[in-house]
Amino acid sequence: MTKTVLRIDASARHTGSESRTLTQRIIDRLAPETVITRDLAVAVPAIDADWLSANWTPEDQRTDAQRAALALSDTLIEEIKSADTIVIGAPIYNFGIPATLKTWVDLIARAGITFKYSETGPQGLLTGKRAIVAITSGGTQVGSDIDFASGYLRHVLGFVGITDVQFVAADQLMVDADASHAKANAALEALAA
Repeated sequence: MTKTVLRIDASARHTGSESRTLTQRIIDRLAPETVITRDLAVAVPAIDADWLSANWTPEDQRTDAQRAALALSDTLIEEIKSADTIVIGAPIYNFGIPATLKTWVDLIARAGITFKYSETGPQGLLTGKRAIVAITSGGTQVGSDIDFASGYLRHVLGFVGITDVQFVAADQLMVDADASHAKANAALEALAA
């Protein structure tokens, strides 16, 4: 049973968003005890030189300004650590993920915290979690040569240790909305709560 879900919405739209609708349907299906919501349509600042400097300064040597620079990143990481399932609403914008979702990735992928380097390569530290991605598109077919969103999300989630990744796709909505919704409904019904 899913206890805590971290819901991440990346659509710039609130009204009429297919990914937000699908994300809500996934959460309804899972019926978790707790839902933590992170709406990336609200500005998420990109990493900058101050953030990088703070991140690479040992924790016990950081200034108050450096701790402040990392505060949002620390919060986002605590959100993902506290969830056993992460549900991501990811519309495909111009063949990839929205910039705000990429920024979220930049803020949560931190060496020594969510992954580490070992003699055999990088090792994710957020193990034992499940991710379900509600991925939508107007014309891009998920899994096709022009889909740079689903493969990237599967890879980056695995990089931080989340290897149980499922997709519920409502793709090519502008090509055949009925078929797209039917495919998404079937994937939704197949999800284990």
